Amino acid sequence: MGQNSLLFSIFISTLSLLPLKFVKAQDSPIPQPSQAPLELELLTNPKTNLKDNSKDNIITANTIYQEQLTVPSLWWAQEQSENKLLDNWIAYPAKNSQPGRVDLIVNEQIWNVLDYLERYKFVNRLGSVARTYGYNTRVFNYEKEPLATYTCNLNLSTPLCDIDMNVTGLIINPSVPQN
Repeated sequence: MGQNSLLFSIFISTLSLLPLKFVKAQDSPIPQPSQAPLELELLTNPKTNLKDNSKDNIITANTIYQEQLTVPSLWWAQEQSENKLLDNWIAYPAKNSQPGRVDLIVNEQIWNVLDYLERYKFVNRLGSVARTYGYNTRVFNYEKEPLATYTCNLNLSTPLCDIDMNVTGLIINPSVPQN
């Protein structure tokens, strides 16, 4: 009986790591993750460092608002990131009926050391933070390889979200216009 109780406790505690709601893929009102390319060059572009000079209101971890809090604000989440897993991010505002998105760039050496649940917890935590600002999330390494997505239908009163930790088949199309 003790072993069954332990397994049940582990099962219940794992439930807190799951997405907000489950829906069948074919019935899903959750949009597909953005296919737009990751633009790492924005991290070194001085025009994205000051809000007044930013390109199309794109925000990076280096963007500084002089008058107000920068949105989305992922600095605290980055500071709390396990073992400095989160290296940087690029936030693209909503455009042309596409929701905003945050592309997280992780330290691949640390990412590879984490097990599935640790990665899931990281994606869920940062995706939830980004969702509160109205953004979907994608996770990449510096080789621009997609590692995970956190995508929500933000138009619902209770957003429906999906976390995909198996995005190796996701093809980021460089010809898709930026949103």
